[in-house]
This record gives sequence, structure tokens and C-alpha cells, in this order.
Amino acid sequence: MQTKENDVEYHTQPTLSGERVSEGLDGVRRMAHARKRERFTALLHHLTIDLLRESYYALKRGVASGVDVVNWREYEHNYEHNLEERLASLHERVHGGTYRAHPSRRVYIPKADGRQRPLSIAALEDKIVQLAVAHILNQIYEADFRDFSYGFRPGRSRYQALDALRVGITRKRVNWILDADIRGLFDHMSHEWTMKFMAHRIADNRILRLIQKWLKAGVSEEGEWSEAKAGTPQGAVISALLANVYLHYVFDLWIEVWRQKAASGDVVVVRYADDLVVGFQHRNDAERFLGEFRERLACFALELHPEKTRLIEFSRFARLNRRPRGEGKAESFTFLGYTHYWRSRGGTVEKCPNERHALPPSLIRLAADPPLLVRR
Repeated sequence: MQTKENDVEYHTQPTLSGERVSEGLDGVRRMAHARKRERFTALLHHLTIDLLRESYYALKRGVASGVDVVNWREYEHNYEHNLEERLASLHERVHGGTYRAHPSRRVYIPKADGRQRPLSIAALEDKIVQLAVAHILNQIYEADFRDFSYGFRPGRSRYQALDALRVGITRKRVNWILDADIRGLFDHMSHEWTMKFMAHRIADNRILRLIQKWLKAGVSEEGEWSEAKAGTPQGAVISALLANVYLHYVFDLWIEVWRQKAASGDVVVVRYADDLVVGFQHRNDAERFLGEFRERLACFALELHPEKTRLIEFSRFARLNRRPRGEGKAESFTFLGYTHYWRSRGGTVEKCPNERHALPPSLIRLAADPPLLVRR
């Protein structure tokens, strides 16, 4: 795919299986593109048994089960009910208002730094309904989401985000990089703000009630249930979409206005979920933005991670500029698992092992971190 400019609109037509969306959802998508202020009042009827079936088959097999202790194969091959009967029952409960969301089962996976990352495993029927609802909502939000947003979106990958960053840095006048990480996004998203943001485009109260059920379902850890007063379960199917909607209003729309109205030079933006990079032509723009960005996040119960957020000088002249100041060699930054540092000459870039697609060639070296896989 040809790389787009950083600020060019990119459109995608998401589906679960790669086939065309239904005629009804196709109309939703076209209206979402044509009417940016439209609030959709009739969406739940698009959640059909066919869509539930497609959602079921789109789920990963062999993953751990939630509090329902039902895995993917058991749901299809049950002694009492077959798959079609189960889906028909689920469809009836969702449309009849008797569907109840299960709490997520909390598990922990080790991180590279020795700490543990909490993940939430949803019950199988919750996964099915969430994937179906996300598919419906994607027809609307893919018309709204900005081109510099890449994480958790159909038809987009981290390689596209890396390539967009390369294009932005090399084609625009970028001398400073803000490498920012939003601390605990999935744990701290305000439920109140989440629902307000969703209501900008969604006026179907049945869909909004489903989202509220998932937000309030809570967490079960070693058999003990705890209430969820904030956040959305990390690992749940619907959480990715909710996080993107949240940051669409908190960050994406705001920075669009900021770089048009407040910046005195070029500004380049690439966001992948809660990990984002902003490039600036001028240092004063970068420092002013960082301060205002912290204030902006605080208004919505979020903050920047102090250890993972850095403002660095990043250009072909950085090394020469730093030498008189006694600041040593030019700094690098890490984005999406790859270390970026400026080099003035071209070179060979090795791809990360076990990756199917090679990274695009660049004036910026991209290296797996850890370990570094760059030829010197």
C-alpha cells in the first residue's frame, strides 16, 4: 500500500471475514461519511443471528475461558444445545433486554521488566456480542477516526504506523520528538466521559446500555468480584474500540486544532492506541504542547507516564548541536517496539525475527528492542 501523507484522510471498510458488509450496514457507513453530525438511532437491529455467527467464527480458538468456563469448541459442540440454538437464544436475550454481561476474569502475564500486566478475559457470549457490536460501530467510527490513528483499527497495522512516522519525519521539518505514553489508559478511562463521547454519534439507547453493562460488569479475581468504577477491561473485544473513541475526542480532534491554531511550525502526529509520537519543527512548540497536553489529559482522568514520556532533539543536526553543550551523542526513542535514531546515510535494515513482513526502508534505522537487530 502506498504511504499516505501524515495529515491525509484514509478510509477503510472493515468487515469480520473480509467480505462485503450487509446492505444495511453499508448504508450506515455511507451516512456516517456524508453526515458528520448524524446521531444513529436504530443500530441494534443490525445485530442479527448471521452477524453473531460470523462473530463467533472470527474469535480465536484455544484461548482461556472466562468466568463462564466455556471455551470456543464447547460452545459449538454441546450435548444439550447446538450452535444455532445457542445463537438464537443469545440474539433473543440481547434484543429482549435480558442479556446480562459477565464480569471479566482477571489474569496476569509477565512483562519484560519483571512486573505483571493485568488482562481481563471475557465470557464467550460477551466476546461474541462485543465483536458484533464493534463491527456495527466501526461502520460509523471509521468515518470519524483520523488518519494518524492506527491502533486497533481494521485494515491497519503497526507497520503502517511506523511507515507514516518515517514519512512525516523525513518530509516535514521535524527537529524535536515527543515520545508519549498515556499511563494506564484502559484502567483510568472515565465511564461518564466514555458514555458522553459515545453519545456524540450513537443515539440508540439499546446499544448504549450494552456498553454500560460491559463497563460496569466488574472483575472476578480468584472468585472475588470487584466493582469497576473506572476503566474498561484490557483484553476485552469492545475495549479497543472504546479506547479509540475516548482518545479520538480527548487527543485526536484536539491536536488537529492545536497544530492549526497554536503551532508556529510543522507538527507530525502518529498514534497507536495509547502510545503516540508527536514531531515538532520548533522547540518552543514542543514544550508548550507538552504542558498543555498534560492539562488536557487531566481533564479526562488521564496522565502521561513520567518514565515513558520524553522530549528529545531529533534531527540530522542533533549530534552537532549537542556537542558544544557537552550533551553527548544524539538521543533515540522507541515506538512500537522499534528503536529510532537519526542517521545521515542510507543503510540496510533487518526485520524482526518471526515477522511476516519486512519493514519499509528508511533514513531512520528501525531495530527490534530488545535485541537490536541493525547492521552497523
